[in-house]
Amino acid sequence: MAISKNNKALSLALRSLKDTLPENPNIYHFSEISAATANFSAPRLSSSSWRCVIRHREVVVSRRDFRRQIDIPELSRRLALICRSHHSSLLKLLGASVSGAVIFLVNEFVPGASLADCLRNRRNPSFTDLNTWISRMQIASDVAHGLDYIHNFSGSGSDSGSGSGSGFVHKHIKSSSIVITEENLRARICHFGVSGLCGEAVAGDGDPSGGRTVRIEGRRGYMAPEFQISGVATKKSDVYAFGVVVLELLSGEEAVKFEFNDDGGYRRISVVETAKIAAEENGGVRKWVDTRLRDSFPVNVAERMIRVGLECVGDDPNERPDMGWVSDEVSKLYLDLVGPTVTSFGWV
Repeated sequence: MAISKNNKALSLALRSLKDTLPENPNIYHFSEISAATANFSAPRLSSSSWRCVIRHREVVVSRRDFRRQIDIPELSRRLALICRSHHSSLLKLLGASVSGAVIFLVNEFVPGASLADCLRNRRNPSFTDLNTWISRMQIASDVAHGLDYIHNFSGSGSDSGSGSGSGFVHKHIKSSSIVITEENLRARICHFGVSGLCGEAVAGDGDPSGGRTVRIEGRRGYMAPEFQISGVATKKSDVYAFGVVVLELLSGEEAVKFEFNDDGGYRRISVVETAKIAAEENGGVRKWVDTRLRDSFPVNVAERMIRVGLECVGDDPNERPDMGWVSDEVSKLYLDLVGPTVTSFGWV
């Protein structure tokens, strides 16, 4: 296999980065990964990620398969760009290790839980850690700023695989890929750079399928219509996914779920569709917003936030806003609540 044959050369190329980067990515030998995870028997955070300690630092190791072959220089460039990107709303990538057709990504560990788990406690559905309107607006602002940074300020030109200008496409925005920190309930976006490092289909990579059928990789409820057809992620498909997350934050509901009908069948319930109905009804937004907030929120702000979310999930990608505009709008609404003395997240 071509990836396996190039494995040794790739490791050498990655190590050469250490002398050229202002902040060097850690290049881990596979034996380090295996030892730290106790041969992958350490506590799992998901089916393909482990919490462990490497080089005296608590980290999360994630296993990803290469979706297609990436040239060694290109993979080295992408790793360098991602590791030197800094924003306090992103989970930091520390480095990587390659073994055959698999890449192991090593991220910092941050105590907390996913946004999905914070919103929907399976053991106690009536409870949520995010029981104030301000906490939810803060999270919306954090994620908006982080995704704006990914799209418009991380990377450089074509090296980022973004398709235009600077920045990356994230491709995996969803509530389960956002960590809410235990210390202060701030949001951190996970999996930044995964799509580029694994060779997944993103805009700017030409024909990623090589003429073959593209395997669509996404999460039900977060995939924009055009992404479901092409399998190619773009900044505008990221905006769509962010809009779904906003609507989850407002309602507390899953992006999509299925419920039994009286006739024994299923019906699909989408947070996008219920939000559209609520926005059109007089007083519909107040009824639609998460009841666990106990009506303790400004309805006018909720109505403006639902409009922002619905603009992001428009069917036509060309009519969706860019994340620069979205982050500005969300920040204005948040700062109107807490006052000008609170500073929003930014580069660190």
